[in-house]
Amino acid sequence: MSRRAEIRPLPAVTPASGFGRLRVGQWFTLTGVAITLLFAISAAFTVSSIEETRAASVAVADVVDPAALRTMDVANALSAQESAARAYGRTNEAVSLEDYREAVAAETDALRALDGLLPRMPDEQPIRADVERLRTAAQAWRRDYVDKVIAEIPVHKSETASRNAPINASRFADVRRSIVALQENLDRLHVEGSARLDRGWQALYLALGGVVAALLLAAIGAALIVRNAVLRPLAELSGQVRAVAQGDFEHRLKVDHPSELSELSGHVNSMRRRIIAEWRRVEDAQAKLEEQAAELRRSNGELEQFAYVASHDLQEPLRKVASFTQMLEQRYGDQLDDRAKQYITFAVDGAKRMQLLINDLLDFSRVGRKGGEPAPVDADVPLQAALRNLAAPIEEAGATITSDDLPTVHGNRTQLVQLFQNLIGNAVKFRSEEPPVIHIGVRRAGDMWEFSCSDNGIGIESKYTDRIFLIFQRLHGRDVYAGTGIGLALCKKIVEYHGGRIWVESEAPEHPGTTFRWTLPPGESDE
Repeated sequence: MSRRAEIRPLPAVTPASGFGRLRVGQWFTLTGVAITLLFAISAAFTVSSIEETRAASVAVADVVDPAALRTMDVANALSAQESAARAYGRTNEAVSLEDYREAVAAETDALRALDGLLPRMPDEQPIRADVERLRTAAQAWRRDYVDKVIAEIPVHKSETASRNAPINASRFADVRRSIVALQENLDRLHVEGSARLDRGWQALYLALGGVVAALLLAAIGAALIVRNAVLRPLAELSGQVRAVAQGDFEHRLKVDHPSELSELSGHVNSMRRRIIAEWRRVEDAQAKLEEQAAELRRSNGELEQFAYVASHDLQEPLRKVASFTQMLEQRYGDQLDDRAKQYITFAVDGAKRMQLLINDLLDFSRVGRKGGEPAPVDADVPLQAALRNLAAPIEEAGATITSDDLPTVHGNRTQLVQLFQNLIGNAVKFRSEEPPVIHIGVRRAGDMWEFSCSDNGIGIESKYTDRIFLIFQRLHGRDVYAGTGIGLALCKKIVEYHGGRIWVESEAPEHPGTTFRWTLPPGESDE
């Protein structure tokens, strides 16, 4: 009798102390937080460096250098004005005056552009003061020299230039000094901006190096966590589980960290202990089963001994009873009345029926124990053997027996002969007034062969279809149909021994007849 293993809840597992309490996810979370902070600091420093570099680049490239170019344009325009004014003072030609006025317009445009750059200047006030000084000096030069030259041309003609040369030299020197001061300040701002830009690029490179370092640290940290918190404990647990799987059930699993593997090892230990307990119970059950098997073998031995006694010792007195009773009738028959002769007939018939019953019981008890192991058998071979054994009753009843092409099955030839013989014998015995017509059919039913034995006999009522396969169950009296009531029970035992099943289909009263169906496993060639 099998026993279901009792399912008990797993005991609580106490995780390791300290860092061993941390789960793998918590390890990765802590590492992720640290790496995130490192990335945040690196990112903030990188953004600051980029902004500083951008501001320095904008200041130099978009403000200081364009301002220096505009200052050079102003200087060139003033130089052109001075040359044109002196030429006009010497030659009195209108072309020189026109050149002067164009140079003044160029100066005005350059100063306007320079004024537009001043609000974006890194150091606006000194540059704005220099621009104002330059503008004031240029206006003073034009007022004191150029305007005076233009006014004196009609009077002094070509001598105008020489008469005003000292003023030109004095005032234009102030203009030059203002230009030089402005250029020096712009050069200073260019140098400072370039230095600031270099510092910004250096800071940016440093920040990018920090990001790369953070990435490397993240990769190293993740690798260390995976190795120390996952791979190494897993390898340790795997080795211990392998030892248990190879049969060392007494080996206790112990993994301290991470917490998941510590709990898992505890659960495996609990399962291992349960397996050991169940194993011991199974060993006890197996020992009891072996004892029962030994008892069953002993019982089978006794049954074999009983069968031997029944087949020899019990039948020998029955033969004596029958033979001596018949001798008594032969020798003293003329001295016996009819009642005595009837008693003798009853005694002989009882002894013969007792012998038949003993033989049928022996056949029933031998199913599965005698006759060899099942093997592939052509089903037509046991069918023909059964027909030969039943030749006399078949001929007497005028029965017609047909069959399909029968396949190869996996079975015991002797027992299959007994199966066909009993079923066909019953069809011949329980016949109607018409001559028996019996057909042995077969068809494939899944992984089994389904056989059938159909007849046109008296049929069986549906309420008796289960009862007929019980031993010693009879539907008719012995005075109507002879027999011991073991034949169909023997058929059922033979079919079940072969792994099949047998059932009966009785036709309706208006269509008398019975069909027995049974299944047998296919032979190796049919699988």
